[in-house]
Amino acid sequence: MGSKEEAGKLEWRISVDNGTTERLVPTSGVSKRIFVWLKGLVMKVLVERIAKFMRKAWRIGADDPAKVVHCLKVGLALSLVSIFYYMRPLYDGVGGNAMWAIMTVVVVFESNVGATFSKCVNRVVATILAGSLGIAVHWVATQSGKAEIFVIGCSVFLFAFAATYSRFVPSFKARFDYGAMIFILTFSLVSVGGYRVDKLVELAQQRVSTIAIGTSICIIITVFFCPIWAGSQLHRLVQRNLEKLADSLDGCVAEYFKKKDVSTNENEDEESNMKLQGFKCVLNSKGTEESMANLARWEPAHGSFNFRHPWKLYVKIGAAMRRCAYCLENLSICINYETEAPDQVKRHFGEACMKLSSASSKILRELADMMKNTRKSSKMDFLVFDMNSAVQELQETLKTVPIETNKPEEEVPSEENKKGDSEDRTMPMSLHEVLPVATLVSLLIENAARIQTTVEAVDELANLADFEQDSKKKPGDKNNTKQPPPLSS
Repeated sequence: MGSKEEAGKLEWRISVDNGTTERLVPTSGVSKRIFVWLKGLVMKVLVERIAKFMRKAWRIGADDPAKVVHCLKVGLALSLVSIFYYMRPLYDGVGGNAMWAIMTVVVVFESNVGATFSKCVNRVVATILAGSLGIAVHWVATQSGKAEIFVIGCSVFLFAFAATYSRFVPSFKARFDYGAMIFILTFSLVSVGGYRVDKLVELAQQRVSTIAIGTSICIIITVFFCPIWAGSQLHRLVQRNLEKLADSLDGCVAEYFKKKDVSTNENEDEESNMKLQGFKCVLNSKGTEESMANLARWEPAHGSFNFRHPWKLYVKIGAAMRRCAYCLENLSICINYETEAPDQVKRHFGEACMKLSSASSKILRELADMMKNTRKSSKMDFLVFDMNSAVQELQETLKTVPIETNKPEEEVPSEENKKGDSEDRTMPMSLHEVLPVATLVSLLIENAARIQTTVEAVDELANLADFEQDSKKKPGDKNNTKQPPPLSS
C-alpha cells in the first residue's frame, strides 16, 4: 500500500495483481458520514432510552394495576370538573372561580378512598370555618375605624399561630394536618383579601361552592369507580404479615437444625432465604399500618367492615407481631453464630424445638386464616394448648441437657476400644458449647409467649368486629373442656 501527497491532499493507493497500483476513492462524502454517525447516535441514545423507559412504565402498571386505575380516575375527575369552564350556564353560575374546582381535584384526589375522604372533608370544613371567621374578622375590623389594619393583622397572627401549633399535636396531626394548612391559607386570603374586595361574602360563597363541587366529584368517582379501600389494604397487610412470621419461624429453626451434608438446589436456597427474612417486612410495616388505620377511619362501611370498625386494634395487632418479629430477628442471628454447638446437643434439643416451632407457626397461620375469612377459629384453643405443651416439653428437655459428650473415635486409643470402657470415652462439655442452643431455646419460649399476646389481640378484634363463628369442629377431640397449661419462661 502506498500514498503520496499532491496539492495539499493525501492520496491512498493499493497494489493489485498485475503489479500496478490503483487509487482508493472514498465511497461517501464527509456529510454522509456525519449523517450516518448522527443517525446511529440518535438510534442508540434516544430510541434505546425511550424503549427502556416504556418497558419500565409497562412493568409498573403490570405489577400494580391499581396505579393505572388511579390515573384513569384522576383523568375522569378532571374531565368532569372542566365542564364548568366549557359550558356557559355552569360557568355563569360559579363565575371565574371555577378554577378552584380544578385545583381541588388535583390536590385532594388520592389513590384510596380513605385518603380522598380525609382530604375532602378537611378541605371543606377548613374552608367553611376559615371563610366564616374571615368574614367575621373583616366585619369587626370595619367597625373599628382606624384600627382596621391592626385588627386584621392581629387576627391573622393569632389564628395562624394556633393552627400551626395544632399541627404539632400528634393526635391532631394524624387526622387534621391537611385541614389546618387549608385553614391558614383560606383565612389569610379572606381576611387580608377582604381589605381590598367589596363583595367579600359573594366571593367566599363562590369559592366554597366550587370546592364543594370538586370534592363531590372526587368522592363519587373514588367510591363508585373501582374503589381502593385503605381498610381492605390494611386487613390484607396484617394477614400477609402473619403468614410471613410463620414462614420465618419455621425457616429459622429448620435452618439451624438441618444437616450440613445435605445438598440443596440453588433455587430452593433462594426461596428459603426469602421466607426466612420475611420478619423484616413486619418490622418495617409500622408506619404503613398506622397511616392506613388513620385513613380507614374516614371510610364508609364497605364489605365486611362496618362504619365503626375497630381500626385501632390493627395497630395493636401489628405491635404484637413486631414483638414476635424481634424474637425471630435474634433467632436468625443464632444461625450465623461462629461458635457451633456439638451435634449431640443439637440432636438433644432438635425434636422439641421443631415441635414448638411447628405448633407456633400453626397458630400464626390460623390467625392469618381468621383475618382472611373474618371468622372466629374453632380450633384456636387446641392449637394454643399444643403450643404450651410443646413449651413445657422443651423446658423439661432443657433441664436434662447432657453435661458430657463422646470423644471422637480417632482420639480414643485402640486398647481402650478393646476394653470397651465407655467411661474413658467421655469428656466434659463446656457451657460455651451449650450456650448457642440454650439461647435459641429461650428465644423460642419467649416467642411462644408473645404469640399468645398476638392471639389475644386478634381475638379482641374478632369480638369487636363481630366476626362470624366458625362452624367447623376439630375432629377427634373429646376434651373440649380441657384448659391449656399456662406458659412459664
